[in-house]
Amino acid sequence: MDNSMQVADAAHSHQRTGGERLDVAASVLALLADRTRLALLERLGRGEADVTTLVGATGAARPSVSQHLAKLRLAGLVTTRKDGRHVVYSLRHGHLRRLVDEALNVADHQIAALPPHD
Repeated sequence: MDNSMQVADAAHSHQRTGGERLDVAASVLALLADRTRLALLERLGRGEADVTTLVGATGAARPSVSQHLAKLRLAGLVTTRKDGRHVVYSLRHGHLRRLVDEALNVADHQIAALPPHD
């Protein structure tokens, strides 16, 4: 298969209906709408971490952090790997890190009443 056919196949496989894209995006944003999950994703945007580290970073109780991580993992937003007896979490991709960063930038602008910009 030549490169142009591979690119065409890849582009076709990435095309989604507008409704499907909006549904998935709304689901991702709904998961971000929880303060603890947002804090977890913000911390994971700085690098992988285990549950103990994430508990410390969020200030949430360990069972709560574990439940939120399970939701994020089931949604495909975070991945896990074993490191001895520890489970280490990381973001699945940089798009999510950038999305969280932008949401926090909007919050900074609203809190400080900063002027809008591009």
